[in-house]
Amino acid sequence: MLVNKEVVAVSLGKWLGLLFLVFSLYILWQIRVLVLLLFAAVILATALNRLVRRLQHSGARRGVAIALSIGIVLAFFVCCFTLIATRLTNQFEELIQLVRLGIERLQVWIDWLQAMVPGQAFNNTPILNNLTQQLQTIFNWLISQIYLLFSNSINLILGSLLILVLTVMLVANPIEYRRGLISFFPAFYRQRVDRIISQCEQGLIDWLAGVSLSTIFIGITTIVGLGFLQVPLPVVNGFLAAFFALIPYIGVILMAVPPMLLALLDSPVKAGAVLLLYILIQQFKVTFIGTIIKKEPGSILPAYTLVFLILFGYIFGFLGLFLAVPITIVARVWIQESLIEDVLDRWHSTS
Repeated sequence: MLVNKEVVAVSLGKWLGLLFLVFSLYILWQIRVLVLLLFAAVILATALNRLVRRLQHSGARRGVAIALSIGIVLAFFVCCFTLIATRLTNQFEELIQLVRLGIERLQVWIDWLQAMVPGQAFNNTPILNNLTQQLQTIFNWLISQIYLLFSNSINLILGSLLILVLTVMLVANPIEYRRGLISFFPAFYRQRVDRIISQCEQGLIDWLAGVSLSTIFIGITTIVGLGFLQVPLPVVNGFLAAFFALIPYIGVILMAVPPMLLALLDSPVKAGAVLLLYILIQQFKVTFIGTIIKKEPGSILPAYTLVFLILFGYIFGFLGLFLAVPITIVARVWIQESLIEDVLDRWHSTS
């Protein structure tokens, strides 16, 4: 009887553990947006903490270093909003109208091409025939997502304040929060977890450095290049290019399509020149930014990155596209270190 009771207790414990796991996953799913905002705060706190350390090495106290770091970041965003936001809002509305005219002009050029080419070479091509409809659908989705992200002022302000408050709290006392996270693991594994967290931090810092240089480089070169080609609205297109540069692979397409449609209002040759401009910008970015930011030996493979982009975009929406890469970086480190190296690599057959 005693053995049966122990077996029942063990079985009950397993079922309770499974139910607790399912309940925890359900709660995390319900608050997934809050979890995403928390992760955004962790990224910002990681960057700010690195800046705080630099200021501390220069002789500043930690409290003063934290205040200076937060002040620098806030001043940067306030200046950007004051100098750019109003102008971009007006230009963005104009961009929407011109892009729609560009899609209509594209249809005119497709009809002309089909009429000029003899035979049925282009008449039975579904992709070419439905190209303008597909572009219009994608463009409408993109505009709706951008409006959804920025137009709801209350949610945007509350979300930004939440990220700011969480960031300040994490930066103010990072050691205690780190210890709190480590304490959830068994005592024998806590030193190992501390090293894994340090690797995650370094991975996020490397990603932030690379993406910061990329966005600045792409934004500036896009404005200069489109201005040289006399494409309408180079500033707002440069801002969108820097904005979409945060999204690997997909962002390259999203940033190139609007200025190409605007250039098509003048001629197909100018649209081709815009396409060549973006190809050159991407090539220079890979060449020069890649030499500054060294690639990690265990960096994420492109196919995995694309899969995670689609997955997080589907689950979290437009915001998930921007945080898919840092989340994948952290997940890769944990899987590589805790699962592969600590479990699978040490798993010996008993037979």
